[in-house]
Amino acid sequence: MKELLINTGDERNVLGHIVSGAVASALISGTINYKKVMERKVKPNIALKDTIKKTSQGAIATGAAIATSNYLGQKGGLMKALSAISIGMAGIYALEILDEKFNAQDEAK
Repeated sequence: MKELLINTGDERNVLGHIVSGAVASALISGTINYKKVMERKVKPNIALKDTIKKTSQGAIATGAAIATSNYLGQKGGLMKALSAISIGMAGIYALEILDEKFNAQDEAK
């Protein structure tokens, strides 16, 4: 069976893209949350927590996407690509679970 190889161009730096993903996510979520605070739809501390969570998730997603793309461009990289996506999904899921636990603790106070 012929292996599917996708020409994804030059391999990209994963760490650099993690930083870019964090900056882009912070810019987007920070702006949206700022608007919500100004409209008095959320409290500033809630907006800050949400911005931090989404910034972290954006960094993870971008890093995982770039790593996956790099692996898809390599001979025999399909399993590595699937692993990179799985690790990214696990990281994003973990942040969701942590956020739920912290919110539950805040509500219990």
